Amino acid sequence: MTAPKITVASVTDRDTVVDSLVAAFVKDPVLRYLFPDENTYPRYAAAFFWHLFDKRVHKQSIWTIERGASVAIWQPPGASEGGKPPLLEDEQARVDAYDEALHAALPTTPFWYLGVLGTHPDHAGRGWGRMVMAEGLRRAAADGLPAILETSNPGNVEFYRRAGWNLISTVESPLPIWIMQQ
Repeated sequence: MTAPKITVASVTDRDTVVDSLVAAFVKDPVLRYLFPDENTYPRYAAAFFWHLFDKRVHKQSIWTIERGASVAIWQPPGASEGGKPPLLEDEQARVDAYDEALHAALPTTPFWYLGVLGTHPDHAGRGWGRMVMAEGLRRAAADGLPAILETSNPGNVEFYRRAGWNLISTVESPLPIWIMQQ
């Protein structure tokens, strides 16, 4: 069996990446906290992921398999967040509250940040998530910097531990956030 090819995402991958992430995160605690309504989840989750994709695609810090079937969106050190996704007031308030709690717990020294790791459900279980995640870990190591991630999915904590991540802190607002480092 041939290993799948990992590529750096380009602007032409946007729709596939976003579609995969909307499907991958449909039951994720954070995304469902941010966008709880079943009817509007697809639209708001897509706007959220489009925003993240557009901010990072030109930094060449989004790695994919099959042009978006599995995706790791990394934020390089020093990259500004800037801008907000096009959301309604209630959804934006939840995004802001989560971001505020998260950013207060992150290190103040430079690091690579794994903001999103997801695989479309049709491709889950193949190890592709670990493969695209490893690309950002290599960049962090080459820069001599730690890699940081957060998850609010208790099932992901063990997944990341098995991949070599260590739990460094826990935040309890507005929902549990586990901060991990490698």
